[in-house]
Amino acid sequence: MIVLVTGASGFLGCAVAAELVAGGHEVRTLQRRASGVVGAADVLGSITDADAVARATDGVDGVVHLAAKVSLAGAESEFRSVNVEGTRSLLAAAERAGVSRFVQVSSPSVAHVGSALMGVGAEPADPRRARGRYAQTKAEGELIALARDSSAMPVVAVRPHLVWGPGDTQLVERIVDRARRGRLPLLNGGTALIDSTYVNNAASGIAAALDRANEAHGRAYVLTNGEPRPVGELLAGICLAAGVQPPRWSIPAWLGRAAGAGIERVWAVRPGTDEPPMTEFLAEQLSTAHWFDQRDTRRDLSWAPSVSIDEGLSRLAEHYSR
Repeated sequence: MIVLVTGASGFLGCAVAAELVAGGHEVRTLQRRASGVVGAADVLGSITDADAVARATDGVDGVVHLAAKVSLAGAESEFRSVNVEGTRSLLAAAERAGVSRFVQVSSPSVAHVGSALMGVGAEPADPRRARGRYAQTKAEGELIALARDSSAMPVVAVRPHLVWGPGDTQLVERIVDRARRGRLPLLNGGTALIDSTYVNNAASGIAAALDRANEAHGRAYVLTNGEPRPVGELLAGICLAAGVQPPRWSIPAWLGRAAGAGIERVWAVRPGTDEPPMTEFLAEQLSTAHWFDQRDTRRDLSWAPSVSIDEGLSRLAEHYSR
């Protein structure tokens, strides 16, 4: 197929585009800077630019939509213009172009309302109760995408959870940097059990969703390694792979949430140059169990992860040793 991948300059988007190229597809990408994906043709532009979206979708068979504003802070209008209106614009352009399958890359946070998620599947997206502007707007975007599902353009939503691996600047580099500076606390001792997804598995799972869109359309699927671990153990593994001391100090979860809420209020008035060191949502993620039943995902997408958490950590250590 000719497949458009939006957001291919990002960590996961780049991996997905490379996976599709390796699978023999003709890949086109849409993002504001060069994707760097060998074998892909870049269309430079924003998902909020209707002309760029029209150029990118012209003549394509499938779309994988990853472009999003991903941040712990920021104005609601910024999240909405990309995650909601950008998605709406892309869907309309895809329909006009005769696209035959559409994969909306979402997030499990669209169904996380603050309480633990243990052994559940893809719970309904809830824009009203989701925690934080990113999750709220991604929930709305997912609902908009699934509402456009049809026999002419099957739509499937995939929610990869906590994607990490070599070259990741969103999660891994921030963990390593804060641990190195002694600014990475555990919450409640880091005992919350969480799922995560090695980047190669996330990319192959999204490619499988594109391949199986006709069979799996109209539904959302959470995608993980299926190896839940205590958050403290996962953080320690990432830190040790990078050669830094894992976090050793812990604070109560209630204190982390209160501190995060306070930092958010300060950030709204005087934003820093990077992500805030803590937010209420981040504190919830670090102290609340969230692991998922993968049986529907693996059956309906005919997919299984190929890289275990331990193998992923070994590859991460090799990356840092180089």
